[in-house]
Amino acid sequence: MTFTVLISRAYWSGSRWFLLVAIIAILVALPVLSIVWLALFPEENIWPHLWDTVLLHYVSATLILAFGVAVLTLLAGVGSAWLVSMCQFPGRRFFEWALLLPFAVPAYVIAYVYTDLLEYAGPIQKALREWFGWQTARDYWFPEIRSMGGATAMLSLVLYPYVYMLARAAFLEQCGSIRAASRSLGCSPWQSFLRVSLPMARPAIAVGLSLVLMETLNDFGTVDFFAVRTLSVGIYDTWLSRGNLGGAAQIASSTMLFVVLLIALERIGRARQKHFVQSPSSNRDRYRLGGLRSLGAALFCWLLLIGGFVVPLFVLAGYALGNFSSYWTDDFIEIAGNSLLLSACAGLLSVFLGLLLAYGKRLQPGRALQILVGFSKLGYALPGAVMAIGVLIPLAAFDNAVDALLREHFGISTGLLLSGSIFAIIFAYTVRFLAVSTGAIETSLEKVTPSMDRASRALGRNSWQTLWAVHFPLVRTGLLTGGLVVFVDCMKELPATLLLRPFGFDTLATYVYQFAADEMLERSALGALMIVLVGLIPVVLLSRAIGWRREGAAELLESEAPTV
Repeated sequence: MTFTVLISRAYWSGSRWFLLVAIIAILVALPVLSIVWLALFPEENIWPHLWDTVLLHYVSATLILAFGVAVLTLLAGVGSAWLVSMCQFPGRRFFEWALLLPFAVPAYVIAYVYTDLLEYAGPIQKALREWFGWQTARDYWFPEIRSMGGATAMLSLVLYPYVYMLARAAFLEQCGSIRAASRSLGCSPWQSFLRVSLPMARPAIAVGLSLVLMETLNDFGTVDFFAVRTLSVGIYDTWLSRGNLGGAAQIASSTMLFVVLLIALERIGRARQKHFVQSPSSNRDRYRLGGLRSLGAALFCWLLLIGGFVVPLFVLAGYALGNFSSYWTDDFIEIAGNSLLLSACAGLLSVFLGLLLAYGKRLQPGRALQILVGFSKLGYALPGAVMAIGVLIPLAAFDNAVDALLREHFGISTGLLLSGSIFAIIFAYTVRFLAVSTGAIETSLEKVTPSMDRASRALGRNSWQTLWAVHFPLVRTGLLTGGLVVFVDCMKELPATLLLRPFGFDTLATYVYQFAADEMLERSALGALMIVLVGLIPVVLLSRAIGWRREGAAELLESEAPTV
């Protein structure tokens, strides 16, 4: 009898967790479903008009930009990862973590900085005219920063760390004896890289590239500032400039097709990854670069670091600190407080929901629950502009339904309760970055042995008590990591904030965008500098997460490496 009661309680507890996870997944999926619905059944179908006028231009610009960013990030990310992982040259240990620093710089911030430096009235062209005696722009040629090429370069400078991080991790996990065998068979270091190391790391590189392309689709500040008309800009223009939400949803549905293809690429990359027990790589496995090769490797890494982090940091710091007292005003403090409040709320909410999803998946590891948890992570793949439309549709429908109900029965108009409020922004942030917190928590939960669950249940604790007393203390690191990364991502988020913020409400991201778009980089520098400094937090976490693989036995194998 007792055994039957325990089975019944376990079944009921599992059913409740399944229902809870299903509700969370449905709420998170509402933006996606709303976009699809409105795109198929808009109030005014302007799809033929979009197809005949601007849609193909939006798509072609997006494809060109994505292709250019993909090529540059592959060259920068894979090349730098190979150098710091498999070669010995001056400064290698510094570059291992320093090459992640551009992660902290939002793409739109670096676009504003380089435009200020490289435009006709900027210091570089002024200096060239003074040195060579040129009078006007007709006397010389200088690359136009506000162009497709400029947008490609700016995005690549801050997005290559995605490829670098995953490629470096893949290179570090490769067994040194395999490369040694290729060298013994007559392969040069270059041939060993192309024939052995690169094919083995290709799945991880594909995952990193898919993340780069998703961020490229999400970008709005850079492409809008450079007048590159991508799908993200098209959504913004169609919604706000033309006042057609249905048309914006139709463009958003086109963006989602790109997202689906990128997710498929990422899944294929993960499916091809195999994990084997390998002997640790050591410094004796590295090629010792000498002469010009050593200088070239260091120069290549320095160019990436200086271009993606050092120059923006020094320019912003110079502007911000040069007139700090006039920029640090009560209005600025309020705007910074808005960013901190929104980001903290979204971080806490995403960690809470991520913990419920990850723990529910642990309790019920069936196929159905895995699909629901996976579906709840789809928001991370959606660009911010697409997410904003998806959030606005159900919230506006709820507001209109409540207002109509109260008008009919009580003669009271409630107006907009959720849409056009900070709740809409927090909801959008949470849906977009829930995958980040859930992934960090799942990784931590996987390290907790199932025997601890059984022991807790044997002592009379239910699933909630087990979660609080046993798992929560053990996964606090994952909770903190996931929450911090979500917090920083929310601080940088621009498209969703621009589209969903209440009237007169600004965050640091919108503050920087507004002043920089008006050619007032000095006024926006302090806000941009704060975003960059906050962005250093996940950089430190990422560097530590990758670097641990090199500790331990590999540190004891310091010796001479073959000279290339």
